[in-house]
Amino acid sequence: MTRAERIALVERTADALSLRTQADLLSLSRASLSYQPVPPSPEEVATKHRLDALYTAHPFYGSRKMTVILNEEGVLMNRKRVQRSMREMGIAGITPGPNLSKRTAQHRIYPYLLRGVTASVPNAIWGSDITYIRLRSGWLSLVAILDWYSRYVISWALDETLELPFVLDAVDRALTMATPTIWNSDQGSHFTSPQLTSKREAAGARISMDGRGRAHDNIFTERLWRSVKYEEVYLHEYGSPREARMGIAQYMHFYNHERPHQALGYRRPAEVYRDG
Repeated sequence: MTRAERIALVERTADALSLRTQADLLSLSRASLSYQPVPPSPEEVATKHRLDALYTAHPFYGSRKMTVILNEEGVLMNRKRVQRSMREMGIAGITPGPNLSKRTAQHRIYPYLLRGVTASVPNAIWGSDITYIRLRSGWLSLVAILDWYSRYVISWALDETLELPFVLDAVDRALTMATPTIWNSDQGSHFTSPQLTSKREAAGARISMDGRGRAHDNIFTERLWRSVKYEEVYLHEYGSPREARMGIAQYMHFYNHERPHQALGYRRPAEVYRDG
């Protein structure tokens, strides 16, 4: 269980165990439970939720179109502020040009290995990506690792920040199941991080990275995000990270084991992944 998941289990109600006892039981520092981050303003939450909805519906929209639409809707923002919000959300339009999912300058970029390549068996190609999950008064970041052949979600993790540890946790759990021949991701700082690339290379995976600003290079994961949002997130109004974790966990089980997938001949991803 990740640190974020353990923190999410903490109860702050009057009849709950003391924070000291809960911290000891969950192997957390007491300081981590005392810290209360400043919540985002309602205006920032509303703007980012709208950007998320626009991007999910129209992933080819860049910051220019987003700015025009927001201003037409009465949200007065300049392009620079829209770009900053998109960068904080980890999203970028599917067009040639600047990539808002910024890598760190000294991080190595790997070539895209999947042009003309099709996954013909499970674990031939995995894709990794991060998306924005809205809460009533904030948001979370969701990372998933997807098998391209079966569309099976190998592992996933949620966190309240875009820091690296929750991505590393999802990668570690995925590698307990299998190792792909090729592991694809975007060029964002998480996936170019030496901590992450070294784990994948040590496991024997060949690393592939999307071209800049080309989310279609990771199209199967983009389709997963649309399903997660339209079939789960947008139908609910999560009031807390805990509610979001429960909802996403239930949906991922449904997606893997119960939901017929048209591209798989209406079989379930878990069945295709298991049977190859």
